[in-house]
Amino acid sequence: MSKPIIKVAVVSDVVCPWCYIGKRRLENAVSSLSDKYDFEVAYYPFELNPDLPLEGTDQKEYLSAKFGGEHEYEQKTNHVSQIAATEGLEFNYNKQLVSPNTRNAHRLILLANEEGKQIALVEALFKAYFTDGVNLSKKENLVDIASSTGMDREKVKDFLDSDTGLTEVAAAETELQRIGISGVPFYIINDKYGVSGAQPSHAFIEAFENIGKEMVLAGETCDVEAKNC
Repeated sequence: MSKPIIKVAVVSDVVCPWCYIGKRRLENAVSSLSDKYDFEVAYYPFELNPDLPLEGTDQKEYLSAKFGGEHEYEQKTNHVSQIAATEGLEFNYNKQLVSPNTRNAHRLILLANEEGKQIALVEALFKAYFTDGVNLSKKENLVDIASSTGMDREKVKDFLDSDTGLTEVAAAETELQRIGISGVPFYIINDKYGVSGAQPSHAFIEAFENIGKEMVLAGETCDVEAKNC
């Protein structure tokens, strides 16, 4: 007997620390319920810093200005790093020299979805940025990251050297903003329910369980009038 399918659309940016933390918490919830439900998870683009130059900018200077000073930068990055560690994630802000423009990364995530490698690529991009300090503004680094997930190196290089996907990323972001999403991570469950922020795993589990019960209550039926059976 097939299990009910729960779809989760994840709106995120690969330089958003709470998106990486939320990813791990979501995965833990999905793993806990894998015996009851099948999950379809897909990632959608959101650019936290869309006006950054394509080559990126000095990370510490940029975030210090954004947060209100170097002291605030240290406070925020230390705080989020400690929380990340509780989820088994290693954040190394001292290695992150460049705050990148993430448009090309989002284009690549859309391409990876077509090849069934989106989840692996998103994970690799997060790890590259937060743990390894890789400059995601450089196309050659994106090619290396994509190749590590099994994507074809030459195809990815040609893709990034083109304009393919720019329109799709812009259209997706416009639509997500239209429906009111202004911060990430944001999760849309079964095209109906919105969950904002990197919720604890137990909160995801509770939401999925409640939605799963509704799916059972509102399942397909044989309808006499509709003559569908």
